[in-house]
Amino acid sequence: MIDDFVIARNPEEESTLPYLVRIPVGPFGIVLKVRDTWPRTAKVYCHPAVDWPSDPQVIERVPVRSCARRGAAIDLVLDRGRENRSQFVFTKARGREMIFWQSARTAKQARPNVAVPTQRASGHTLEIMVDSHERYPWRFSAQQATTVRRALTAGDYGVEVDGQLIASVERKSLADLVGTLTGGKLRYLLAALADIPRSALVVEDRYSGVFKLDRVRPAIVAEGLAEAQVRFPEVPIVFCETRPLAQEWTYRFLGAALDHHLTDDPAGLLTDSLPAASPLAPAPPTTAEIRAWAREQGLEVADKGRLRPEVLAAFNASR
Repeated sequence: MIDDFVIARNPEEESTLPYLVRIPVGPFGIVLKVRDTWPRTAKVYCHPAVDWPSDPQVIERVPVRSCARRGAAIDLVLDRGRENRSQFVFTKARGREMIFWQSARTAKQARPNVAVPTQRASGHTLEIMVDSHERYPWRFSAQQATTVRRALTAGDYGVEVDGQLIASVERKSLADLVGTLTGGKLRYLLAALADIPRSALVVEDRYSGVFKLDRVRPAIVAEGLAEAQVRFPEVPIVFCETRPLAQEWTYRFLGAALDHHLTDDPAGLLTDSLPAASPLAPAPPTTAEIRAWAREQGLEVADKGRLRPEVLAAFNASR
């Protein structure tokens, strides 16, 4: 069971970050100093804290639906109707590591009218590895990229960092995809791609083309693709309509994967270096829970209002 997300007062009175948050990620959770209790109008600056105080002044304690680290970010979803989705982003700025707490609203405000890149993929001039077994390879002549032929462990096109294949894309025509699927080879192909940190399978056709097949039942292909995608969710199967569009998508995917490896992955190591939080004390009982306990013990309590001191004393003595 996931611990609650807790916000408390920072006991360091001279700190410019007046609050502490305890994030239930990892085996013990982590503690950050923060400037505000929620990123309502702007990103909230955060800083690692030494530990969770033994007797915190809790401001808010909220149950958590999910809390997961994804690359250089921690995605947090709280179990409440409003202000329930946010993200802690670990990055580098001005030569030092920084942490920001943001919501969808503040992230959108931070980059209004962002332009889609039309030239270099994620700001990089790519050197794309082309598998030596690829018979009619893409040349990427319209993109800012060079190609090198060599044998790849998986996929037809990839990018390397320090000799390690960090992203790969398998290219298929629709006919080739159908043959691989019906021949029972697609599962093994996707399994090999899944071993690469980031990978995809790109089809040079529309998905609607599946339902125009005449040599194999379209339902068999559609079911097989769905099953393969469920079995290997880390390897997306992307239909890109035409060969040029499939090439363009692959170029952008490899560029984004390279940029993620060079920026987000090193920044994500910061989360591993943060000190683990001390165990979180159980949540205090609610008035409804105390009232239910009192009735089980035969004590008279009102349906509403504050509980009598003797009822609270009896409850505390029973714990």
